[in-house]
Amino acid sequence: MLKTIIKALENFCIHQIREPHEIHCNIIKTRTLIAYIDTETSNNKKHRVYLAISPSFAQRISTLLLEEDESDNETLIDMTLETANLIVGSAKVLAEGTGENQFNIKIPCFEKFDVFDFDYDHAKVVKIKEDEMIIAIKELI
Repeated sequence: MLKTIIKALENFCIHQIREPHEIHCNIIKTRTLIAYIDTETSNNKKHRVYLAISPSFAQRISTLLLEEDESDNETLIDMTLETANLIVGSAKVLAEGTGENQFNIKIPCFEKFDVFDFDYDHAKVVKIKEDEMIIAIKELI
């Protein structure tokens, strides 16, 4: 599932943000806007997909989608939820297209604005200039 979500993340960076990006594994302990979406695969495995977005990354998305140069916290939370939905929803479509690792998604939920300190099985970080977003997956039991 991570491979498909990373592909969707790369598509988001290329087609929506339209800026050069890099993907790495170095998670820095800094305050982020954290949202998650729960998924369930066709073989009934459940996962939680976390997105932890730096405020500057959320502002970048808000400027792009809403043309707001200085968004309030409520708007940045909305952008975090929308980004989670866009990326994980796109991954769902990609998985359906390949017929592998298909899954359904639930509604995104905002968790907190704090350091990303959740347990996870796999994670990657996308960086655009100085802005970062963590994508992490945890299998739910």
